[in-house]
Amino acid sequence: MRLKVKAELRKRLRGVRKTTPIEACMERSAAIVSALEAHPSVQNAKSVALFWPIVTRHEVDLRPLDASLRARGARVAYPTIDPESGVMSFRFVDDTSHLEEKGYGFMEPSAEAPPAEALDAIVVPAIAVDPAGHRIGYGAGYYDRTLPRYAPPAVTLIVAYDWQLVAEVPIVETDVACDWVVTDKRIIEARLA
Repeated sequence: MRLKVKAELRKRLRGVRKTTPIEACMERSAAIVSALEAHPSVQNAKSVALFWPIVTRHEVDLRPLDASLRARGARVAYPTIDPESGVMSFRFVDDTSHLEEKGYGFMEPSAEAPPAEALDAIVVPAIAVDPAGHRIGYGAGYYDRTLPRYAPPAVTLIVAYDWQLVAEVPIVETDVACDWVVTDKRIIEARLA
């Protein structure tokens, strides 16, 4: 039953996000990036994992955060999926022009990029999120299986537009809660929600 509710919520909010004007998404993304830049977990981080936005899906655009992190000397990693095992990990990228689409629908680092064995902060995408740090992603479970390998000590921050914040996300045993929820209007310490 919970999986059905999750699937329905995922479908509904993906539809809403897709109809949100791109200009509104960019404005809200800028507010989210500003909040992340001011967040101590990101401010003090020497290594941060981001995700490259799928603009056609109106995802939160973190490209300005990538630029500001690099400008202050932080290392930036991006997710990649091993085509043989299906396991997601993060790899450091010195130049985002080296990201490539490998068949999973998002831009990934090359197999030659150095693996991120440890990270200080991981910024996580969501289609829906609740104040307790539970999220609905695209349904493949990549982040839920990957985050426990890095966090703790990495701090996990879900980013979403404020309208993607719901009272409660239906969860299953394999779902992993994140530490913080960052929207264009608020920051929630999930552990305290």
